[in-house]
Amino acid sequence: MKIIFQLAAILFLSSNAFSQATSDTAALRQSLDKATAAIRKAFENGDAVLVGQLHSPNVIKYFGGNNVIVGRDAVEKQARDWFQSSKVEFIENTVENTVFVGNIAIQTVIFSIKTTPKNGGKSSIGRGRSMVIYIQDKSSPTGWLSLREIAQEAPPN
Repeated sequence: MKIIFQLAAILFLSSNAFSQATSDTAALRQSLDKATAAIRKAFENGDAVLVGQLHSPNVIKYFGGNNVIVGRDAVEKQARDWFQSSKVEFIENTVENTVFVGNIAIQTVIFSIKTTPKNGGKSSIGRGRSMVIYIQDKSSPTGWLSLREIAQEAPPN
């Protein structure tokens, strides 16, 4: 619930939030596309350190129920644990919507992740919808950091 209030504050409580909306320029969209591609590539390469670096130190990721990850270090640890036993591939990344407000981008995506156990077990595919809030940040290798994320089950194809 807290994330809903934070998002509302970002978008609606500021008296000039919509007047600050940045034009959706090709350069801005390409910059964000490059950043999100880098996150997917870091997962595919099993690079937990880079996965962490592409998230804010204050990131919060909500995956349903009590599955909440708080902080960059926790994101890196979760990724490292996942990569020790599995190969991870993004096989779908369909952007549904993106809005830019100042130095913030809010994006919803339908994604599919193929997880293949390294011990030779059968692969599985998880499909979901995410809403991610990105902030532009010069400390990021791509210029963008993931600040908040909510993921849920995706609608049927």
